[in-house]
Amino acid sequence: MSDREENLRIAIIGGGPAGLMAAEIAAGSGLNAAIFEAKPSLGRKFLVAGKGGLNLTHSESQESFLSRYSDRQDQLKPFLDAFGPDELREWAQAIGFETFVGSSGRVFPVGMQAAPLLRAWIQRLERLGVRFFKNHRWSGWNAGGGLQFATKAGNLVVKAEAVILAMGGASWPNLGSDGSWVSILADKGIDIIPLEPANCGFNVSWSDHLRTRFAGAPLKSVVLTFNCPDGSEFKQRGEFVITEHGVEGSLIYAASKWIRETIHRDGNAEIFLDLAPDLSEVEMGKRLGKPRGSKTLSTHLQRQAGIKGVKSALLHEVTPPEIFRDPVALAGAIKRLPVRLLSPRPIDEAISTAGGVPFEELDGHLMLKKLPGVFCAGEMLDWEAPTGGYLLTASISTGRAAGEGAVRWLRQDKS
Repeated sequence: MSDREENLRIAIIGGGPAGLMAAEIAAGSGLNAAIFEAKPSLGRKFLVAGKGGLNLTHSESQESFLSRYSDRQDQLKPFLDAFGPDELREWAQAIGFETFVGSSGRVFPVGMQAAPLLRAWIQRLERLGVRFFKNHRWSGWNAGGGLQFATKAGNLVVKAEAVILAMGGASWPNLGSDGSWVSILADKGIDIIPLEPANCGFNVSWSDHLRTRFAGAPLKSVVLTFNCPDGSEFKQRGEFVITEHGVEGSLIYAASKWIRETIHRDGNAEIFLDLAPDLSEVEMGKRLGKPRGSKTLSTHLQRQAGIKGVKSALLHEVTPPEIFRDPVALAGAIKRLPVRLLSPRPIDEAISTAGGVPFEELDGHLMLKKLPGVFCAGEMLDWEAPTGGYLLTASISTGRAAGEGAVRWLRQDKS
């Protein structure tokens, strides 16, 4: 049986937020566009990420917002300046979803849910004439330059004048982002920065006692300090979770880029925790130096320093016994408790990925210099950011830019 064929102006591969926004721009410009998605439905990772409340973006200043993209903020700045947090909120309102700013500065749609917004977005695209090809897995280009897709009904070859790749990274592969595009682009001579886990947990060599008694316990209201590879200091208050294998959670994710880079360089990384950030070390030493009489050390720590439960267990896990006999030294340990992280957790457990297509391979409109007419967007680009709306905003923003780039390229090509 011969391959079926389809002809399009613009083919978008990947049905996540970047691909959906690229399709919106392409179809809104009057061009024949279609989305090809390997899974049976669109936006699967988007839906899972929004289960606890869809964090669209963040309300902080543009300067602070851009700084979250670290060493790729200069490359992302033009796209985020054109379509950043304010524009994303306006877009959400235009499709029927008011937004609000939470206490942490994060922005959510009223109702908090991802599914209604995704449905409204897809309906908007349908009205614009976008077609959806689900269960279509891309396997590269054939000898004639056609896009090859494996489907349940056999192979499909798509002849497209422009292609937008928005296939995500390699985290949560069961939802579609499996990094299968890496070898396809590498075979075309595109340099790819190896994909690595970002916003990820890390392995720690816990004792059996801590692992069995406290796995899953949240460590709340602590300050994490870390000496970054570039000499700067990361310092942030928040919380994370002790796991069977190590640590994970928002505070760990926020520092994961620098922790990962330090492990690459040194073989491990040491973070420091302030278990009682509302007390100074001097005050802590005074309190711990009070006579405890017949009280146990655990009771004394709880009453004088608020150290109990998982905090107490972690303190005993990494602190030599002799330190507990010296109130001043113990105060120092509580205020700067070292925890050694050995390696990142596997990439398929990570929230997002680092690495991908470097901006040096792209022009200012996100078109691959070595593959004219092929654009890249979203998490498959080489950038990373912490959770808090930054991932979604940059994915949608670069999807928009790739869509605009494809429209511009086609119109210039035909003029």
